Order: sequence, then structure tokens, then C-alpha cells
Amino acid sequence: MTPARLGLRARASRVLLDNWHGQSTVPSGGLYPHQWSWDSAFIALGLRHLSPRRAQRELESLFGAQWPDGRVPHIVFDAATPADAYFPGPGFWASAAVTGPGFPATSGLIQPPVHALAAWETFRAAPELARERGFLPRLYPRLVAWHRYLTGRRDFGGRGLVCVVHPWESGMDNSPAWDEPLGRVRPATAFTRRDLDHAAAGERPTDLDYGRYVRLARTYRDLGYADDPAGHEFAVEDPLTNALLAASEAALAEIAAELGHDPAPHLAELARLTAALVDVLFDEGDGCFHARDVHSGQVLRLGSVGGLVPLVVPGLPVADALVKTMLGPRFRLGELGLPPSFDLTDGRFEPARYWRGPAWFNIGWLLWHGLRLHGEDELAGTVRAGLLSAADDAGFREYVDPLTRSGHGAHDFSWTAAVVLDLLEWGHER
Repeated sequence: MTPARLGLRARASRVLLDNWHGQSTVPSGGLYPHQWSWDSAFIALGLRHLSPRRAQRELESLFGAQWPDGRVPHIVFDAATPADAYFPGPGFWASAAVTGPGFPATSGLIQPPVHALAAWETFRAAPELARERGFLPRLYPRLVAWHRYLTGRRDFGGRGLVCVVHPWESGMDNSPAWDEPLGRVRPATAFTRRDLDHAAAGERPTDLDYGRYVRLARTYRDLGYADDPAGHEFAVEDPLTNALLAASEAALAEIAAELGHDPAPHLAELARLTAALVDVLFDEGDGCFHARDVHSGQVLRLGSVGGLVPLVVPGLPVADALVKTMLGPRFRLGELGLPPSFDLTDGRFEPARYWRGPAWFNIGWLLWHGLRLHGEDELAGTVRAGLLSAADDAGFREYVDPLTRSGHGAHDFSWTAAVVLDLLEWGHER
């Protein structure tokens, strides 16, 4: 590893060490002072190269807050952090009314299910330590319960695909892909935003959209977090969520085999999800997956990078079409080396506003992983180089302008540092 790469590794390591809070890692000390679900999965991918034990604890901590119904909440609140440090805070969600006493305070929403993939990669980093600690035997049944929650409680459309009931659940909160179904929601007005204390308004969702987010979350809470389609104004079959569930089923098959269980049910679920994704959400005309609004039945044909993430699914039959789309004018991945979060040719593209155009490092990692999975090593190398260069230049920011690589959002962002560590380690091993 060159001196420059060693320096980048040291800086990335420092971000993760500084953001570690004893049992888990916060995404960023100011803007996000608690534990976030899919953040922890990506963080574990980087932590496994610094401390495999700590990476295992990251995931164990998150699943320690799993609800009795199997859902993994998108926020686990740190009891030592002031309740008003983040909005919506623990009092807003009132999770104890559902989970009962003895559970940590959490939100009631979910985030994309990338956890089994992270757990398997974490195990592979130090298998003897993981076996000694009983990492997989303890986590496997929780992962199975999590997937069963998604497929059993969130198939609102009856097509075998998981629905998200809030833009926050997609992980790509402010994407223009959600504008149409979100536009039906009457915004709440009585709330105090905390995010603008830490980031510029031009980089964050508008007050109007934030009010709609709050309205949806309040309604779900007031319904006791019941998963009834009739109670949700926003209900969308999201390609990114379903693709990560399929990829995680493939990882569960590996975990099952390691534990001496039958991997066949997970492989069957992988095949079922893959077929449903392609049959329902893939558009042959533009070579991309698109979300589907369950209430209207309408396919939301907008150029979100989430429509490229199904490349992480092993054996995806339309992988070549996705690669062609990545290289085309809407994403220009071969030229930029960074994946814009939204179609560059669309008038709604905003290079600095949250999920409406900036490049995100976790999405870059997923595309890099999917490209290698499907034999696109040269383009994967371009993405790896682009992510490392952007992180080095911008200093581990939450996201970057894909055209200028200027940094935006939170500073010292954990999954940015984690992705950098994993990409550096892969190159070192090579």
C-alpha cells in the first residue's frame, strides 16, 4: 500500500474510532448522534478490518433492539444522549408502547435489509473469533426473523415484494422518485428540525417535505405500527430494498451452510425475489428498475440510482442492461467513477441536495460489489478509484457532488470511512 493510501487508511480508521460509542458507532457525532440500522451494516464492513470483535458487536448491538415482531428499527436511541439532540427523538416514537418494558428506545420504521450480507462478510474476516464468540449462531435466527417480518408483513401488493411505508425506510429519503406519492400527504406543521443545526438548508430536504415525513411517521405511530396497507398513504415497492433482501438471502444461505443448516430455503427465496423484481419492477425500455406505487398501481419511472442497485443480486438475468444504463448519459459511471443518486439529465437533479443528485459512498460500494459479482472488473476498478479519490479529497463527507467532488452534508461520516477501509483492504489483498 502506498504512503498516500496508508494515510487515507489512518484517517478513515480515526473516523470510526472517534464515532464508536462503546457498543455501536454513530453515523456522525452532530447530525446523527444515535445508531442507524443500515449504517451499522456498512460500518461493520469497515470495522472488520480494524477490529473484527467490534464489527461483530456493531451488528449484535443493533439486533439487540429488534422488535418482537422481527422488525429491525431504523434508529436505536442512545440513552446517554439528550432526548432533544435529534428530531424525531425517542419520545416521538413511543416504541415502548409496542415493544414493552426492557427494550431499548427505538423508532418504529425500518431501513434496507443489507444486514445478512454484512454479517457474512464480518464472519469471513475472522471466522475463528466469530465461532469462538458464537456470532453467527446468535445472529442467524434474528436475521431469519427480520426477513420473515419483511416478506410476511410488508407484501402489500401481493406480488411477493416488500413495501416501504415512509421515504426514510428506503434509505434514500429525499429522492425525487418519491415526489409523486409523497405529494398526496398533507404536511405536519408543529415540529422543530434539528438537522439544520448541522447542515445547510440547501443540502437538506425542504420544510414541506420534512412536514410530510413527520405526518407519515405520526400516523404509523398512532396506528400502533400496524402494517395495514389501508393505514399508509405512502406504500411503495422499492427496488433497492428488495434487491438487498435478495442479496441478503444469498448471504443467509452461506450462513446456514456454515452452521450446518439447510441453505435450500434461502436459495429458493433468492430465486423467488429475483423473479419478482425482474417481472414487476424492471423496465426493458430504459434498462433500469423502478419503484411501484401500490395504491395507484403506477410505476414511478424516474432515474433513481436505486434502480441500479439490483446488480448486487447474484445471477441477476438483466445485469448487462443495468451496466449499459450506468455507462449511459443518465449516470456516466465510467466517466465520473461516482454514482449520482439521480439521473443527470433530469431537471430535478440537484448535485448538493440530500439524495436528489449527490454521490453516496455506500451506494458506490454496492455497485462496486455488484459489478465484481457479474464480472465487470474494469468498471468496478473505476468505481473503486473514484470513491477513494473523492473520499480523500472531500474528507469523509456524508455525500459529494458527483461532478465536482465537493463534499456536502455531515463531516467525518462513518459509512464513508468504512467503505474506504473495505476498498483499501480489497486492493491490498489483491
